[in-house]
Amino acid sequence: MAAHQQQHDVQKPAQARISVTSSDSEGKEGLRRQFSSLLKERGWLLAAAFAAMLVLHLAGGGSLLVLVAAILVFLAVAMVVPVRKAELGVAARAAPGSNSGFTAESLAAAVADPLIVFDQRGVVVLANPAALGAFGDVDPGISLPLKFRTPEMQQLIGRALETGERAVSAEYSERVPIERNYLVSCTAIGGTSLFVMVFKDQSESRRIDRMRADFIANASHELRTPLASIAGFIETLRGPAKDDAGAREQFLQIMQNQTSRMARLINDLLSLSRLEMRALRMGGAKVDLRAVIDSVVDSLQPLASDSGVDIENRIGEARMEVAGDRDELYQVFENLIENACKYGRSGGKVVISAASKKIGPAEEISVEVRDFGPGIAEEHIPRVTERFYRIDGNGSLKGTGLGLAIVKHIVTRHRGRLVISSSLGEGSAFTVHLPAE
Repeated sequence: MAAHQQQHDVQKPAQARISVTSSDSEGKEGLRRQFSSLLKERGWLLAAAFAAMLVLHLAGGGSLLVLVAAILVFLAVAMVVPVRKAELGVAARAAPGSNSGFTAESLAAAVADPLIVFDQRGVVVLANPAALGAFGDVDPGISLPLKFRTPEMQQLIGRALETGERAVSAEYSERVPIERNYLVSCTAIGGTSLFVMVFKDQSESRRIDRMRADFIANASHELRTPLASIAGFIETLRGPAKDDAGAREQFLQIMQNQTSRMARLINDLLSLSRLEMRALRMGGAKVDLRAVIDSVVDSLQPLASDSGVDIENRIGEARMEVAGDRDELYQVFENLIENACKYGRSGGKVVISAASKKIGPAEEISVEVRDFGPGIAEEHIPRVTERFYRIDGNGSLKGTGLGLAIVKHIVTRHRGRLVISSSLGEGSAFTVHLPAE
């Protein structure tokens, strides 16, 4: 067993240097090494004590009592152990009653962020599971500069090896398979010739910063356009059209439409903000989706008639109950059916259907809203639920660009999902999947 352990230590010399164990044999060996080091460091003191013992022995005329006292003084001097080294010896052992011990590997595995230990040659000594999951092949023996070839990582590794004890950091980004941003810090491990590199994932905070900047830019643009239009009409009514009753009536109607659009935009922004503040809805009352959809269809019949669209409700009389907020679910299907009427009007009809199916022990209810209009190009489908995202050329500029974003947030909040399928020239289908009550 000892030979096998020795062979294992030869195969992994770097890892053995950073291992921490609490076995009794290793603890005793550590104390022996410390005592040996102590004798080397205090050799002059021991020599002086030995000389003092001889002097006392001779001064006492060879008395046995004096000899015993001198020997005790010598042993007292030899056994003086600095407090700091005693603490280190105790720290090398696990507390009584705890697990047999832990290693650097187990300590690194407990770190949630990717962590890599490397030596003075830039060769990987240890990588925790988070690093293996994030970067793939970073097993011991891999050259770190060859694994991370971006200029910022090359400079970071070079600076770490040059500066030694001083911590260095840099930003690192990966583009594939998905974009990820890291703040990488690198520092030396005290008492060894090894270095530790930790990757702190900044992707979510960067995404939020970009989303905030885009939101401010888009909201400012959306509000600036109607405000500029209203300001221009007011100036015209006070000047050239001051006494023109026909122009005044036309301009006032346009101003009313613009103010209504701003009101809808502000209401949608407030709704989206409230939904994002409470991302997940916990429980809720039972809601009959069939009754909700019937109510939405009745309220949108005038819009459908104006758009020349027939709404076909094929849900039937079955009760479809889910847990949630009725007003929020009403808003989901109102937005979907209204969009189908406005943007799919060329198809002449909107079909609403529903189905339920078992997914394991649970049941799921699916409601589909399908139009037969021009459809959505494949490259736009992943982005149509983004805030303010619009597809030019299909009349979408009339809306606020927030309707589908609100739908997605509400459905997600109810532990459901929104699936969009579309083909150019054949129409679009928006399917809401919700867990049944």
